[in-house]
Amino acid sequence: MSLNRINFLVGLSFLSVLLVGCSENTVSSPTPPPTPFQSQRPAPLVGGNDGEWQLVWSDEFDGNAVDLEKWSFETGQHGWGNNEWQNYTDGENASVSDGTLKIVAKKVGPGQKAGDYTSSRMNSKQSFTYGKIEISAKMPDHKGKGLWPAIWMLGDSIRGGKWPDCGELDILEYVSFNEDTIHCAIHTKANNHRDKTQLDFHQKLERAEEDFNVYGLIWTEDKLVFYTGDPSKVKMTFDRPKDFNAENWPFDKPEFLLLNMAVGGGWGGKEGVEDEKIFPATMEIDYVRVFQKSK
Repeated sequence: MSLNRINFLVGLSFLSVLLVGCSENTVSSPTPPPTPFQSQRPAPLVGGNDGEWQLVWSDEFDGNAVDLEKWSFETGQHGWGNNEWQNYTDGENASVSDGTLKIVAKKVGPGQKAGDYTSSRMNSKQSFTYGKIEISAKMPDHKGKGLWPAIWMLGDSIRGGKWPDCGELDILEYVSFNEDTIHCAIHTKANNHRDKTQLDFHQKLERAEEDFNVYGLIWTEDKLVFYTGDPSKVKMTFDRPKDFNAENWPFDKPEFLLLNMAVGGGWGGKEGVEDEKIFPATMEIDYVRVFQKSK
């Protein structure tokens, strides 16, 4: 299978070209007001450009419960900015066993409306500036339409600011109406799905639902590189604009990790939610690892 590389070279005079969305209509998750955990994080881990990659933070999910020293659960059923239908619970839909994290979406009501489903949205307490982030994950078994799992990052500035100004990095998005296909995206104030100007990419990945795959991001001071498997298999590259500013490059500040599975929504539910086919649905994660270089 060939993997395509998209290299976005952006200057201030070229910003108008970026007002072109991808045909997949990627929809990302504008985040509602901050929850209390966001003010309880440790100091961000900040990487540099020297030396070899060193592991600075990880979760191997080798225990028998979610490590609450590393993760918090964000809860609610207010649609999450995308008209999603799930109620994110306080841990009831996430478990750790046999070396993996399981995030499970369930149907708990009649169906076809908000609150009739439950799931989990986990946020890392640790945030990071620059590094190599790798997640080994398996998408839910393909049974039908309506699921929207994601592995992504949001800027810490979401606490006192707003989306998309904080910057969003979608390392992996998957919608179950589009089997064996994975997506990545970048959202900023200058380029985002709300204005249909997001920067995104998709590719076929056979057996995404049957096998664990590594989804990675290399984030440096002047470049974002998304890949699958290993860094030689690049999906998308975005270079920092020559005349960068807070609107087109908010990626010089800390970001935290999110793991979640939505039900329905503007993108996940684009072709409906097949209640009788897809539940319960499980996204499984083998590990999350963050590497950084010396300053």
